Amino acid sequence: MSALRVVVADDQALVRTGFRLILESEGIEVVAEAEDGEQAVAAVRRTAPEVVLMDIRMPGLDGLEATRRILADPSAPPPRTASWPRSPRASWR
Repeated sequence: MSALRVVVADDQALVRTGFRLILESEGIEVVAEAEDGEQAVAAVRRTAPEVVLMDIRMPGLDGLEATRRILADPSAPPPRTASWPRSPRASWR
């Protein structure tokens, strides 16, 4: 069985690193990191992950609009997404 493939998008490097350490310690593969919504959309198109962890508040293209663009892209199956507004509560889509 192959590892679950995840993209982590957050404008704070420390948050991305923390998620990467936690996920990889559980055998989950972080295939890309992004520091804004544009990078997140590009990373998802490039890597086709099963899951995207997305901060809602990021500079430039925010996480909500990035998620809309990812889910609207007909070229690949949509990944599961989890987003957070810098609080411990996540909403699944």
